[in-house]
This record gives sequence, structure tokens and C-alpha cells, in this order.
Amino acid sequence: MPCETLIRGAARLLTMDDADLRLDGADVRIKDGVIAEVGIGLEPGPGADVLNAEGCLVTPGLVNTHHHLYQTLTRAVPGAQDALLFGWLRTLYPIWARFGPEEMYVSAQVGLAELALSGCTLSSDHLYLYPNGSRLDDTIAAASDIGLRFHPTRGAMSIGESLGGLPPDALVENEAAIIEDSIRVIDAHHDPRPGSMVRVGVAPCSPFSVSRDLMRDAAILARDKGVMLHTHLAENDEDIAYSLEKFGCRPGQYAEDLGWTGDDVWHAHCVKLDAQEIDLFVRSRTGVAHCPCSNCRLGSGVAPLVEMQNAGVKVGLGVDGSASNDIGSLVAEARQAMLLQRVTRGADAMSAHAALRLATRGGAEVLGRSDCGQLAPGFRADIAVWDMRSVAAAGSWDMGALLLAGPQQVRDLFVEGRRVVADGHVTTVDMPKLLERQRTLAHRLQD
Repeated sequence: MPCETLIRGAARLLTMDDADLRLDGADVRIKDGVIAEVGIGLEPGPGADVLNAEGCLVTPGLVNTHHHLYQTLTRAVPGAQDALLFGWLRTLYPIWARFGPEEMYVSAQVGLAELALSGCTLSSDHLYLYPNGSRLDDTIAAASDIGLRFHPTRGAMSIGESLGGLPPDALVENEAAIIEDSIRVIDAHHDPRPGSMVRVGVAPCSPFSVSRDLMRDAAILARDKGVMLHTHLAENDEDIAYSLEKFGCRPGQYAEDLGWTGDDVWHAHCVKLDAQEIDLFVRSRTGVAHCPCSNCRLGSGVAPLVEMQNAGVKVGLGVDGSASNDIGSLVAEARQAMLLQRVTRGADAMSAHAALRLATRGGAEVLGRSDCGQLAPGFRADIAVWDMRSVAAAGSWDMGALLLAGPQQVRDLFVEGRRVVADGHVTTVDMPKLLERQRTLAHRLQD
């Protein structure tokens, strides 16, 4: 990787900085993985690598705040295609129980490559089952090989069917062992420094698959270790009914009672938050991972995104698992977020620029990454370059309106200044070989 790269002559550059600058004919200078300069007419330094961005839109890299990468091997499973959340899970649990370390590694590589092509430079992941010797380390290795910035979370399930939970007993773990392995993974991999490529979170799967004690102990552990907390919350009507029946309160109250609100917490979905819960999230600075495609796919509903944003809730976007989306395109997720708010609240409810800001700076703020999400000096060089001369943008009058008329894949993608996608191809892995390996594993799971 050259010590300096100059992205030169972008037709439009969206900074997503505090001033929300939008520049035409702009350049970005990258030095040692950091944005050194943004301006017009910049000259390359000695030995610099120059990337011509003529006719291109340049944005911060997109940020994915919720995923289950292991599900990349189980897309469009027939028995789960038309099921609601709980039935969908019951169909897929027995298949996932057959996974091992290789399935975890390969599925994560495929999922992260797909995200990279959609403009994503930073992704979280929620891995909550560990069959047959699987470990969170398998996905961390995959992210390192692909070259994306990664925020994996050590998920868990501890209440199986025999105790009234949803998952089969074979997929749940002892709670003491969960805490012990969470400590191991954090100590081995979590890097809190600016520019970190890996930060680890603690993430019991959901209120219907773990105990109150584990939720409470996980929050204590995360704060002792200085890491973030993540889980699913208020995803659909079944989720709300379960909370009322089992806990005697709504999900927001349950979360607050167990220490699961705060600036170091983000919850996935939150489709069914009511006004009081939204106010709770504002006061506590709790974040939300909004996953519109998955919410549509599973019939969960439309999250009150505009209401959350207007109130001041931190919100980012997530593609969710590849078995409930069933694609992993973050730019498609941003477009869907915009369209759903428009169809339910009017065409002026969310602009294309606001949705793109949600997918970049918004996601970085949810994940606590004050060093990412903007194109400004001092921020990490996580940059997406979109070719607006493609047929997808033909006829567009607004170069910056990517989500209305623009490509679904990047031309080039930089992560920490490294060119992970070049001319529309992932540079860090042999994709034909990876996809062949994926097909072999998928066929084995179907036998």
C-alpha cells in the first residue's frame, strides 16, 4: 500500500462532516490510512498513487450496524421463505446446528465481500451460535483476510426449548461458559484505539433466548471491559407479546431494568418502539440498527425511523442476516429505508441525502466510531467511489442523489487507505475460488 494516495477530480464529493460540505471537482489525499486533506486542485506528493475519479461520486464508506454473516450459506431456504420470525427461526435452527468453523469462516468471507462491493467499509456482526467447535475468531479471521473494518459481537443463547425458549437445546450454551468465552474473545481481539480494525461487543441474542441473569451479567461485563452491548429488541408483534407475557413489561422497560440502555448500547430493529421507548432511547443515548429489508422480508413492519430521528435517537442501518434479507447490499438498504418512510409518511419524509447520511455517519455514531463516517482531515480513509457514468445513473440531474439514481456497486473502495475493491472487483481474495468453496459447503448442508 503506498504511503500516499490521491483520489483526484471527483465529479461530486459528499463529506458528511459537520458543515455537510458537498464539493464538485474535488480531491482527497490519503496518508498512512488517514484522510490528510480534502480540497480542489490538490497535487500528488512524490511517489503518490493517483486514482482518477472523473465522473464519479465519492462518499464516506458505508457502515453496517447489524448482520449475521453465518447465514450467507442459508439464503432462500424453501421452508423459511414465507415464514414469520419465530417460524423462520425454527426452520433454520436445525440447519445452522450443522455448521462448524469452516462454514463460519467461508460464510463471513462471502458476506463481507458482498458488503464491500455495496460500498461498506465497516461492518458489525452478531454471531450467537457456536456449534461443532465454532468460535467468534473464525469470523474475525475472515474479516482480516477481506480487509474490512470489523465490529464482531460475542452473541449467545442459553434458554432452549426444554426451558421455554425458542432455540433447540443443542444450540444453547451454559451461561458461565458464555461469560468466560466473552472475556477470552475481548482480551484476544478488542482494540479500542483510534483506527482500530477490530472492536468486540457483547451480545446475548434476544430476550427470548437468554435469561435475565445473563442479560444483566453481560452488561456488567461489557462495562468492566469497556466494550459495547448489542441485542435484538422490539422486532415485531410476537416480540412485544412475548415481553408482556414473560416479563410483564414492554421491551424498552425490560432493557432499561437490566442495564441495557446507554451510549454504549445499540439494539437491532426496534420496529415496535412506542413514544415512551423512543424518549427513553433519546435520554439514554441508546442506538438503533434499522434493518428495513429484513423487516419487510419477515413482515415485521415499518420502524418509526422518522420519529426516532426527529426525537434525536442515534440510528444506523443494518442489512441483517443473509437468511432474512436475503442480500447483503448496504446501498440497497439505504434506498429501502428512504422509500419505506416515504410510502408511510409522504414523499418529503426522507431525502436521498438524509438516507445516505444514515448509512455513513449515522452508522459510525451508533458503533461509537468517532474516527469514521466522514470525509474530513483526521478521519480514517474509508472511502467509496461510485461511477456515475454507468447505466444506473444515466439521465440523473443530481450526481449526489445516489439512492434515487445510481449504481448498486462501487467502482473502488478504500479501507484504512487500502484499496479493497478496484474497478468493481474485490482485490483481497480469489473470488472464484471462494465462491466454489461456498458452493461445496452449501451442497453439504443440503444433503
